[in-house]
Amino acid sequence: MPEVIPSVARKTAFALTVSLALLTTACTGQSSSGASDDPSRETTLNFWHAWSAPNEVKAVKSLVAGFERAHPNIHVNVVGNMTDDKINQALRAGGDQAPDVVSSFTTNNVGKFCSSGALVDLNPFFEKSGIDPEATFPKPMNEYTTFDGDRCAVPLLGDAYGLYYNKTAFAKAGIDQPPRTWSEFTADARKLTVRRGDGYERLGFMPNYHGWESTTEHYLGQFSPTYFDRDGKSNLAGDPAFEKGFTLQKKLVDTLGGYRRLEKYRATLGDEWGPKHPFHTGQVAMQLDGEWRLGMAEQADPDFEIGVAPLPVPDDQADQYGKGYITGTIAGIAATSHKQNAAWELVKYMTTDTDAVVGFANDIHNVPSTLAALKSPKLKYDPRFKTFLDIAANPHSTTTPASVNGGVYLVTIQQFGYDYESGRAGDLKAGLRKAAAQIDTDIEQARG
Repeated sequence: MPEVIPSVARKTAFALTVSLALLTTACTGQSSSGASDDPSRETTLNFWHAWSAPNEVKAVKSLVAGFERAHPNIHVNVVGNMTDDKINQALRAGGDQAPDVVSSFTTNNVGKFCSSGALVDLNPFFEKSGIDPEATFPKPMNEYTTFDGDRCAVPLLGDAYGLYYNKTAFAKAGIDQPPRTWSEFTADARKLTVRRGDGYERLGFMPNYHGWESTTEHYLGQFSPTYFDRDGKSNLAGDPAFEKGFTLQKKLVDTLGGYRRLEKYRATLGDEWGPKHPFHTGQVAMQLDGEWRLGMAEQADPDFEIGVAPLPVPDDQADQYGKGYITGTIAGIAATSHKQNAAWELVKYMTTDTDAVVGFANDIHNVPSTLAALKSPKLKYDPRFKTFLDIAANPHSTTTPASVNGGVYLVTIQQFGYDYESGRAGDLKAGLRKAAAQIDTDIEQARG
């Protein structure tokens, strides 16, 4: 049974304003000072990561201990609870105490890490080791660890988003299976909703974009949009998937009572990371969320049976049911490191050794980040957790692409979502065009 994962709050929050000062180091992974070390010699690496909960720290130490047993000449100094800001400062400063290997929860910063040269391009290391990333990692994970052909990061466990549902409420409402399409989802959400006065006794689903994990990118992932065109320009107004996604979400908001009524109800609900989360208490019957929610919900001891399924898909993509939005933790090698070959041995072990990935996934209760690990018989999990393993392995699953200015474009899209669902932005097409223009301006400024 998955345990509570406190770090998830940091993973899923909008950690999009983290500033990564541009570094002058070339992002090649082949610098004469950094990748000329002999990894067979006695050496010590500094590994900085962001995990902080006791069970997480213990899991990281176990992962590193396995590496040190396999590489007795390489010792690893592990430093936890490191934010991207702290990592960036250390990368700029360099020196013996700076990290050689770093891990970050913020996949949205991969574009910054790559374009600035903060982390080295790992493509040469993969080639040298005879490892094909495309055949090793799920497609979305490959996508969020690269930028402009530069693979400066590698997946280190992942997160998959699906649908949690109250099976007891489903049965009482005469619903015999979770919805597979958006129209089925809307119908079920309406049927599961029980109004009381100007509020709700129970809400089928909280559709508003402020509703915990119901962000624009998590919704839109089911529509498989293309965020940028071939020229790197925002495709927000060009790909019909965006218009369709916003339209269907707004219809759901209106169907379930309207933005203001829903917001008033949301203000009475519990905290996302506490035991009074409204799905735990039965105040909402369905919840868009990541794999960690299962453990948190069970620990809250709800008075209903919890079901888990993939999120529904648009009706015209019914054959792609089973896909979902994917994100996760990343790892990379500091461009300032003078021990890059030894550092690669650590990164390679943590991210491509099947038993290591499986063991870490079992301990952290996140989704394994290699295709082989996803199929490993050594995985230990609640049977319902397999839904997220299948979502991660699904070739139609999606993610959001890296950008030179990190996740700024996602903030712009999310802000438009707030405006559109609340009625402040009435013209959808015009709003999409305006948001796309803002995204292009922001990226152009970031490129200098």
